[in-house]
Amino acid sequence: MSDGTALRGLSESGRVAAPGEGIGLDELGLAARNHGVLLEALRHDVTPPGLHYLLTHYDVPFLDPDEWRLTLRGAVRTPRTLTLADLQARPAVTQRVTLECAGNGRARLEPRPVSQPWLVEAVGTAEWTGTPLAPLLGEAGIGPAAVDVVFTGADHGVERGVEQDYARGLPVAEALREDVVLAWAMNGAPLPPQHGFPVRLVVPGWYGMAHVKWLTAIEVLQRSFDGYQNAVAYRLAGEDPDDPGEPVTRIRPRALVVPPGFPDFLSRSRVVRPGRCLLEGRAWSGRAPVVQVEVSTDGGTTWDAADLEPADPRHPYAWRRFTYGWDATPGSYELCARASDAEGGQPLEQPWNRQGMANNLVQRIGVVVTEVGG
Repeated sequence: MSDGTALRGLSESGRVAAPGEGIGLDELGLAARNHGVLLEALRHDVTPPGLHYLLTHYDVPFLDPDEWRLTLRGAVRTPRTLTLADLQARPAVTQRVTLECAGNGRARLEPRPVSQPWLVEAVGTAEWTGTPLAPLLGEAGIGPAAVDVVFTGADHGVERGVEQDYARGLPVAEALREDVVLAWAMNGAPLPPQHGFPVRLVVPGWYGMAHVKWLTAIEVLQRSFDGYQNAVAYRLAGEDPDDPGEPVTRIRPRALVVPPGFPDFLSRSRVVRPGRCLLEGRAWSGRAPVVQVEVSTDGGTTWDAADLEPADPRHPYAWRRFTYGWDATPGSYELCARASDAEGGQPLEQPWNRQGMANNLVQRIGVVVTEVGG
């Protein structure tokens, strides 16, 4: 392990930007490595892998599937090591699940937490094929004193002076849910390298940080996991740098509209012809089913209910399509959409937190309705 004092000088992660400070080269570098979904791709029920949002903390590991091994260890009666063939010989399931990055929307906070500068596009929905985790843990023999299950990936790096493998812990009750899977396929094909090949964790309803990629180890602990990605990162913390905050867990409700018409190249403001315009988009929540989507064409002053497609019991953790008919007349508009679940809806003003986590501020799209071409 490298000297922590030297490593602390490598990164400004965790810093809050000064008033008026623009996005820096480090953040642009992160934005070049990672990407969000193109909003026009929200028309797909299932996001093609190349359009699905991507966040890679460190480097994408190069793993040989024939040499890859998954160890199951810790506070279990029977530790074991599994190959990819071992996992694929087990009962398999396919689940359609929407994933969203916990930092989605961070770039719009003021002051801005310095990190991956997401706007609203850090989301995607895929069909993940794998084997349920709970039976494996049951076979290993978890005792009643178990508290957390830790999942470790092959990606290795440094954050705030801490050299680490990426590792996240889940409470035992969450890890034992029947819909948590060890996935080896995405949309019917082997996982792409950037999405966790050969095996990743999928935890429906939780923000993306819990879905550990390039999985190499599962460890059962008889205590709460205090690793960096649980104890320091992914926390809802206030202005005090010493405030540990609350852990980020399930996805808050969000709705996104497919931008209508056609775009201005740089600003992405939209041009729409006058007349009837069908607005469409997607809504989701990991806390509870979405019960309502509303659309505003005047920046959030007035709201109308959109038509929300019925929930599909086969896909309880996948986004749902909504539509809204708009009679567009010449002028300038700001389109907004907001989703609500049983626990509440999206805010018009985002409560601030130091890491820029779990933001679900309503989307805003500038639109000019005109007959004029150019």
